[in-house]
Amino acid sequence: MFLLSKIFWLVAQPLSLAFFAALAGLLMTAAGLRRSGSAFGLIGALVLFVSLFTTSGSYFLQMLEDRFPRPAAAPATLSCVIVLGGALENEVMASRGGIEFNQAADRFIETAMLAKRYPQTRILVSGGDGSFSGAYDGDAKASEAFFAAFGIGPERLIREEQSRTTFENARNTQALLAANGLSNCALVTSAFHMPRSVGLFRKLGLEVTPWPTDYRTSGTVTLGLDFTQPSLNAQLTTTAMREWIGLAAYSFGSRTDSLLPSVSPPNASPR
Repeated sequence: MFLLSKIFWLVAQPLSLAFFAALAGLLMTAAGLRRSGSAFGLIGALVLFVSLFTTSGSYFLQMLEDRFPRPAAAPATLSCVIVLGGALENEVMASRGGIEFNQAADRFIETAMLAKRYPQTRILVSGGDGSFSGAYDGDAKASEAFFAAFGIGPERLIREEQSRTTFENARNTQALLAANGLSNCALVTSAFHMPRSVGLFRKLGLEVTPWPTDYRTSGTVTLGLDFTQPSLNAQLTTTAMREWIGLAAYSFGSRTDSLLPSVSPPNASPR
């Protein structure tokens, strides 16, 4: 399933869709199917235009980022902080050494800040090697040096090193929380990734305090044209499309209870 999802996403992301639609259009035109070829060419051009020159990616990513705000007041206590991997450039680190982060670095920075604020709290890092090859250290293993640099000792860390998907993050974390007798946990991940993560944790019976970070949008985006930053627009569209597809897939596969989980748990009593 993991490999199938990787292959599917290689084809389904917007720039790939535009390429394959254009290629199909050329082949159909060459085969004499001009109307079909023109239709596919137009589809490819439309996908490319929306990805590069509109705010649609930012807008739909913003919808996810706004779903779960941070707590209005910091909790009095936390027994653990769960941080989901995906922030370390493990392939680069394998060849160059050191600690190299990608755009999701805020996940670990925010976790380090929480670890300082709550000095008795355990830190559960969930993240294995999500590459095709499986030849690199995952975030859980590689992050130990990062936390040590900030005075957070290995005795506070719980490393979940096997997960490659968000579903595996939640399932494997559930087992580790039970084994260590931990509850009352904050969940740290990118804001756009929080709805899918919370939905998976809830389905497994785990209520967590969402602690979103790594925001990619301003919070004031409206739908419209934007010719100023095509490469960034394409990146945000790709991220938004991947997350919405993930939400739909997990909902369809009954791994979450709804397409877009609500802020309050389904069984929460009204105030």
